[in-house]
Amino acid sequence: MRSIKKILVANRGEIALRIMRTAREMNIATVAVFSEADRKSPHVRYADEAICIGPAPSSESYLRGDKIIQVCKDLNVDAIHPGYGFLSENAGFAKMVQGAGIIFIGPSPEAIEVMGSKLAAKQAASQYNIPMVPGTETAITDRAEAKTRAREIGYPILIKASAGGGGKGMRVVDNETDFDEQMDRAVSEAQTSFGDGSVFIEKYITSPKHIEIQILGDQHGNIIHLFERECSIQRRHQKVIEEAPSISISNETRVEMGRCAIDVAKSCGYYGAGTVEFILDEKGNFYFLEMNTRLQVEHPVTEEITGVDLVKQMIYIAEGKPLAIKQSDLSIKGHAIEVRVYAEDASNNFLPDVGTLHTYMKPDGNGVRVDDGFEQGMDIPIYYDPMIAKLITYGADREEAMQKMTRAIDEYQISGVQTTLPFCKFVMNHPAFVSGEFDTNFVSTHFQPEMLVEEIKEDSLKLAAIISASLLKKSEPGAGFVSASENKKASSWKLRSLRNH
Repeated sequence: MRSIKKILVANRGEIALRIMRTAREMNIATVAVFSEADRKSPHVRYADEAICIGPAPSSESYLRGDKIIQVCKDLNVDAIHPGYGFLSENAGFAKMVQGAGIIFIGPSPEAIEVMGSKLAAKQAASQYNIPMVPGTETAITDRAEAKTRAREIGYPILIKASAGGGGKGMRVVDNETDFDEQMDRAVSEAQTSFGDGSVFIEKYITSPKHIEIQILGDQHGNIIHLFERECSIQRRHQKVIEEAPSISISNETRVEMGRCAIDVAKSCGYYGAGTVEFILDEKGNFYFLEMNTRLQVEHPVTEEITGVDLVKQMIYIAEGKPLAIKQSDLSIKGHAIEVRVYAEDASNNFLPDVGTLHTYMKPDGNGVRVDDGFEQGMDIPIYYDPMIAKLITYGADREEAMQKMTRAIDEYQISGVQTTLPFCKFVMNHPAFVSGEFDTNFVSTHFQPEMLVEEIKEDSLKLAAIISASLLKKSEPGAGFVSASENKKASSWKLRSLRNH
């Protein structure tokens, strides 16, 4: 075992802060690296030491593994935590870190490499009794053969990038007439996004739920799971709302999915924190999808229902310590929901928005957690993912967690950019979400942009009248304040919309 005394966080924003806070609790010093665009970011000030490693584009800063390792050598850093995104699932970087004598707080390069390819991951998992979606076992290159296999599998089918993620290099094909066009698009996007145009074919599950299992494994062969997360509310195949546990599966299914997740981890000798993803069909059958060899964006909901600090466990595992938690020690307590607060305009096809956070006031109170990396007055840069924060609520049950989330969204005040908060409140109040009768097609099935546009316009007129009346009373006591009774007429996000329109 090797004790870690100083960690460099090879990331930015909210996840960098999240890791540094746990490190501080463990009396471990931290180093932040940052691009010129992030010079004033909170994670830079929070760290014990901070080094600028390049210009704003990530290819010149956060993706420069050589510069990051040099900083470690210069500052006598023991370990690197990659967070998620950037270099977190880069097997080559993990090898470089280990080669430099630095601890990589994550899995082995070999495990990253195997699970980084969806095809290799399926081949590894096939050693165990794990249900798989019907599809090809190797990359498809021959068009005629590909069409033959598609006919055998049965349309609709899904063409997927082998090295893909985040919905890139993925195309649904409803019939053979569209096959060539969608194949070309999938290959092109896979090549552009990942430098690897390899694709394979799977049966397309038309109304799936996206369920994932959190696992932890140590370097002594011990692996446990920390139950599931429901991640079916998505836009462009990317998650927007997650919760734990899922109301879509029985306890028997939960136990079986947990067993399968542990077996997937065993198939590649996995250690560290990881997530095994499954899809659930309308009949309740589940199938292995892929494994993410890193900490997930949505990890807080698991922490809330289990009481386990996943970052702390990752550090212990990296030091070589055996897991102190047994499967029998774990149980689900309460319910947690996370919404991702993106700088995106849901009323305009979720297009990213950039600008300055003129107003930025976070919600607070019992059962409310905000993981963020921004402050009022900061700019939302165009160079990185548009996520501003993660808003998490915890309750004794799902209903209470949803009630807290609705209240927290109303209290979250952001102006200067459009955000996904209005959409997230729409979801919280939608009968399909409340009842659990939803799948990954929620946005296309239940959401129309004009639902938000019309509501914003209508309430903007009401709020304009309220503010005008308030200004007219400027000379009276309490001038400039909206009364409690007036404030009940509209939520705070509608007030922010007025400011923005």
